[in-house]
Amino acid sequence: MAISEYLGRLRAVVGHDLLLVPSAAAVVHDDAGRILLEQRSDTGTWALPAGGIDPGEQPAAAALREIEEETGVIAEIERLAGLAMHPAEYPNGDRCEYLNVWFRCRAIGGDARRDEDETLDVRWFEPDALPDIHPFTRLRIDTALREGPPWFVPPGEALDTVRIRYP
Repeated sequence: MAISEYLGRLRAVVGHDLLLVPSAAAVVHDDAGRILLEQRSDTGTWALPAGGIDPGEQPAAAALREIEEETGVIAEIERLAGLAMHPAEYPNGDRCEYLNVWFRCRAIGGDARRDEDETLDVRWFEPDALPDIHPFTRLRIDTALREGPPWFVPPGEALDTVRIRYP
């Protein structure tokens, strides 16, 4: 996966050590209610369009940028859906702890297509027919599709033990 110039400079200093990285993700739906997923080129897993927030960039702008760059779809933000910390370790040994902010978005243009660097495939899926996805991806989809306030991990709890709470 491509990393920003900024993260590249940090990695040159810290190597594979843990970095705290702000990130944005999007749960994009079309008018038929299908969900947009991309198959990542680094792991082969199906995931949401997502990426690091660049210095000076707002999370919503980062989410929309990542959608278009990685999938070719143009979207608009409907609402903030949630935020949480989550760890990641990449095949090259890089370790990150992401502060991920995710949004529910609606596709308004463009054509779903893979990019040449970060994705192997891009597809629309019915919400009840999603491929095998990581539990954190599932949590972000579920929280984005429901109505109500943005979701977060309650104080004193850990992401891997939290269940989605509905009002």
